[in-house]
Amino acid sequence: MSSESAGTSGQGRTATLSRRSDRFLAGLEEYRGATLVSHVHPDPDSLGSMVGLAYLIEQCVGIPVQITQDGPICRAENRAMVETLDLSLTPIEKVKWKPDQAVVMVDSQPKTGRHSFNGEAKIYGVIDHHQTPGELDGVPFLDIRDGIGATCSLITRYFTEQEIGIPEHVATCLYYGIETELSGYPREASALDDTALQLLYPIVDRDAIAKIKNAPLPEVFYETLLQALQSSFIYDKLLLSWINELANPELCSQCVEFLIRHEGIKWAMCAGIHEDRMVLSVRTSLHRAQAGEILRAVVQKMGGRAGGHDRRAGGFIPLASTSPSAIEQVQSEFRRRMLKCLAIEETRGRRLVSRGEMLRNLG
Repeated sequence: MSSESAGTSGQGRTATLSRRSDRFLAGLEEYRGATLVSHVHPDPDSLGSMVGLAYLIEQCVGIPVQITQDGPICRAENRAMVETLDLSLTPIEKVKWKPDQAVVMVDSQPKTGRHSFNGEAKIYGVIDHHQTPGELDGVPFLDIRDGIGATCSLITRYFTEQEIGIPEHVATCLYYGIETELSGYPREASALDDTALQLLYPIVDRDAIAKIKNAPLPEVFYETLLQALQSSFIYDKLLLSWINELANPELCSQCVEFLIRHEGIKWAMCAGIHEDRMVLSVRTSLHRAQAGEILRAVVQKMGGRAGGHDRRAGGFIPLASTSPSAIEQVQSEFRRRMLKCLAIEETRGRRLVSRGEMLRNLG
């Protein structure tokens, strides 16, 4: 899928511009400022994309830009990115929405359930690389390319099209955003991603990236990982892990990234309870596995939302009740649907860590 729009109808200059970055910037000239929004719990790709886009807009259009933060940033590496690179973020609940401010959604799409922005202002543009289908009707500018590994790669392309130099801190944000999106094997990278990495690497602050990658992990991570290991079940090529209560939703993805490296597993899923939702994170080692489409198919009939890429996906299922019996019922239905989607026979799962081993470890 590749979506784009030339801009607001009737503006001849905008309509005649051929490059996407030209159309995007030309449409901003009628605004007095811009506000960039992304998904909840922003990750390096969303943060890097917003930092890069903000700098580009300020240089090319000359209007002020504010970068928003939707929800807490909990993952250690992501917090380290914000602190190490001194990113200036405005909590989205403190934004004063004005009609003369262009709203640009980056690394996310409207009405997907992955953000708290609910149309407080009209959206001017959407720049994304996800398969997640959003409500895009009436949005003047669209650049959605789900064959690209990272939104940061699209923003880097905008810089090269405009022939704008990229300062070190912006290059570092963009590079780290791309690198995190392409992590794992097999790589979900396009030629555009690799070109962006090659362009950015000579400019980046490599010490800063090393510091971010090696951010200290909180104690709660190890507590959650232990629970995930003790509640993991194997069904043929699928590993399912259940966590009772998540201190923050990003712990799910951290655990599943560890679990997918099991030598006999092709699919790994981790689910945990956060507030009134069951948070889901999926990884696969299979090439072109359409993990996002599969997870969406599983949760849609359960009232949930999901999206992602070929190898990785995330989503949630709303919970009417957080009682143990209600949660167990949702887990059971999810497991049944997941096994069916992956064409795995529904049998009793084998524990990754046996009860006997758990008891011996307590001795």
